[in-house]
Amino acid sequence: MATDSPGKIGSQHLPLRDQVLDGLRKGIISGDYPPGERLTEDRLAEDFGVSRNPIREALRVAEAEGFVVILPRRGAVVASPSSATIDDIFAVRERLEPLAARLAAERAASGDVTTLRSVLQQARLATERQDLRRVAELNSALHLQILEMSGNPWLASIAKALYLHVQWVFQMTANARAPHSWEEHIKLVDAIESGDGDLAEVVALSHVGAASLAAHETTAGGH
Repeated sequence: MATDSPGKIGSQHLPLRDQVLDGLRKGIISGDYPPGERLTEDRLAEDFGVSRNPIREALRVAEAEGFVVILPRRGAVVASPSSATIDDIFAVRERLEPLAARLAAERAASGDVTTLRSVLQQARLATERQDLRRVAELNSALHLQILEMSGNPWLASIAKALYLHVQWVFQMTANARAPHSWEEHIKLVDAIESGDGDLAEVVALSHVGAASLAAHETTAGGH
């Protein structure tokens, strides 16, 4: 595993399984546990400082979520997003994000836009530092903030699980995507600030299309 350990857990007021699951997701999304890597219960128990039972339970949930594949006689292996999985993610994004952008443009307060600008500034600095893990986190944070700004609670609630996978895929493409993504996000925030719902919808759809192309090129390249 990479030098950034998920750390020992147990002090949070959550069931151990949920704490392990959260740490496991973060480790997979960030690339600490890369696609194809074998995850033994003993190793994870040591990584997280817990017994094997919550590890086993967390792995079952992670498999259901698509982050892990449990193979006969081999055990758990970190999944690799397939072309079909990426198709499914972007099929939802191309409906969800343009609608959220339109509603955000129509409903956003000035303070909301200030928050987006702050995320953009952090993303610019992270991009310049080549801190791709942080860029991936901020990419999801920006989109989730726009979903919140839409004022439609259903959009925000259904997006939370999706954006774990969006962040995972983005992390794999971040080396090539980060500068372009930042520039596209500036255009998106500008469109939202303008209050023009039609424009915001078009800009959001274009951004999703560019992200989809990059994701498919990366998986075709062996990721």
